[in-house]
Amino acid sequence: MAARKATVSMKDVAALAGVSLGTVSNVLNSPDIVAEPTRRRVELAIAKLGWIPNEPARQLRAGRSRSIAMVVMDIANPFYTDLVLGAENCVQERGYSVQVGNSSQDADRESAQLLILMQQRVRGVLLAPIWGLDERVSQLRLRGIPVVLLDRSGNASDFCSVSVDDVEGGRLAAEHLLDQGHTKIALVGGPGNLQQVRDRRLGAELANSRHDGSAQLLVISTQHLDLDSGIRAAEEIVALPNWERPTAVFAANDLLAIGMLQGFVTAGLQVPDDMAIVGYDDIAFAAAAAVPLSSIRQPRLAIGYRGAELLFDEIEANERDVAHEHQQVRFTPELVVRRSSAKSRNLSEVTAL
Repeated sequence: MAARKATVSMKDVAALAGVSLGTVSNVLNSPDIVAEPTRRRVELAIAKLGWIPNEPARQLRAGRSRSIAMVVMDIANPFYTDLVLGAENCVQERGYSVQVGNSSQDADRESAQLLILMQQRVRGVLLAPIWGLDERVSQLRLRGIPVVLLDRSGNASDFCSVSVDDVEGGRLAAEHLLDQGHTKIALVGGPGNLQQVRDRRLGAELANSRHDGSAQLLVISTQHLDLDSGIRAAEEIVALPNWERPTAVFAANDLLAIGMLQGFVTAGLQVPDDMAIVGYDDIAFAAAAAVPLSSIRQPRLAIGYRGAELLFDEIEANERDVAHEHQQVRFTPELVVRRSSAKSRNLSEVTAL
C-alpha cells in the first residue's frame, strides 16, 4: 500500500486545476487579473485539497505584508486596549491583521520592538510613543514603512497623528473641582516628562488662574500610571497633616484614580466627603468603581480607528507614488461627572460657617 503524501503543495493545486504555478500565485496575490473561470478552478482545487498557503512566505516573496503593527505604552491599561480595538475594526475591514507590542513604558523595549517590526516588513505602524520618537521611527520610514502617532500630536510636516486636547481635559477637570468649592487640589501623575501628563497639569493650572488663582495645587509625581502608583500616592496624601492635606485629587488617568480611591477608603476617608476624585480616560472600570468615578472622557475607539485610517491613506499614497499630506487629528475631551466628585458635605459645612 502506497504511503499517503504528508503535505499538499502549490504544485498539487496547479496540477488539479490544470494551470501553471504562476496562475495559482496570481489567484492568491492578484486575483483581479485572472479570468473568473480559471480563478474558480483554482479556488475549487484549493478547497478540495485542503491546501493552506504559507502566508508569511507568500508575503515575503511578494515583498508586501498584510499586517499592521501597534506599539502602545501599557496594554494592561484599558485605554490602550480600546485603542487597539478601534484600530483593529478598521484594519480588519481592509483585510489586514494587527500585531500588538507593549513597550511597558520602557524606552529600550520600545526601540527593540520597532526593530523587530522593521525586520518583519510590516505594512505600517501605529505608535503610542513613550517620550520622544526613537531613531527606529526614522529608520522605519526610510524603509517605506509609514508611522502614525496615537495619543500624541506630531509636527505637521513630519507625521500623521491622532490625539486629544489634553490641556482642555485638564482644564475641565480642575474647573469642575474648583466650582465644587475645593481650594486645595492634588495633581497626581507621572512621569513628568510624559507630554500627556504635562498638558493635563497645564490645563489644571490654567483653570486655577482663570478662576481666581487662589487654590493651592499640590503636584505629586508618580513613576507609573497604574493602580499601585495610585495607592502609594493616596498613602502620601493621607500622611500629610490635616492643614496641608488637599480635599480633592485630579489624577492623570483612571487607573491612578481607582488606586487612589482604594487607598483613601482603606485609610478610612470618605469619597467624596473627605476627598473628591476626578480621573482621566473614562475607561469602563470608572463607572463600575465602588464609588463611581468622575472622569475626562476620551473617544478611545475613535482614536484607534482614525489612526488606522490615516495609516492606510499614507500606505496607499506611497504605493501610488503620489504626495501624501500629513494630518493632525485632535479630538475634544468631555467631563463625565459621577459620585466621586459630588459636592462634599464637609465643604458645604465649612462654607455655611
